Amino acid sequence: MFPTTVSYAPARGVEGDFCDSNPRSTVNAGPGGLVVGPAGAVIGRFCWATAPNDGDGAPATVTNSGTGAPTGFLHREQQGLITTFLAESGMTMLPGMPVTLFKTGGFWARNAGSSASAYGNKVFASNTDGSVSFAAAGATVAGSTETKWFAMSVGAAGELVKISATPNG
Repeated sequence: MFPTTVSYAPARGVEGDFCDSNPRSTVNAGPGGLVVGPAGAVIGRFCWATAPNDGDGAPATVTNSGTGAPTGFLHREQQGLITTFLAESGMTMLPGMPVTLFKTGGFWARNAGSSASAYGNKVFASNTDGSVSFAAAGATVAGSTETKWFAMSVGAAGELVKISATPNG
């Protein structure tokens, strides 16, 4: 591919990348557990695990939509495939692929909300597509669930923001 832009400095990060070196923890999965469901899963967003269950009886199918608290965050591990004709990049996991979800850690996430994030805001996960928005703790964001995660940087709508499951990073 021929470059279409040239930057003076590298990008701050990419959706789903680690943003720090603090401790991280993953969602425990049993045999055959945590496999992308029929709709696929987008990297850098929150996911829910649903039935059918794995060999240990835990929900094993991962999707970007759900209700209640999300199961975890889908980290970018260079696992997205470019399946769209002539596309230059892809962030979607195909159905049936194994994934790792993170319960804690620091990550870059794109602010899909309509307002800027503020340091310390709570992270809200869209129940439709797992995308991230920000608001004060206890606020109501239509179609989203408040998570245990926090904004660790500021960012306007559409920008990358550091998020962490630990307040103060």
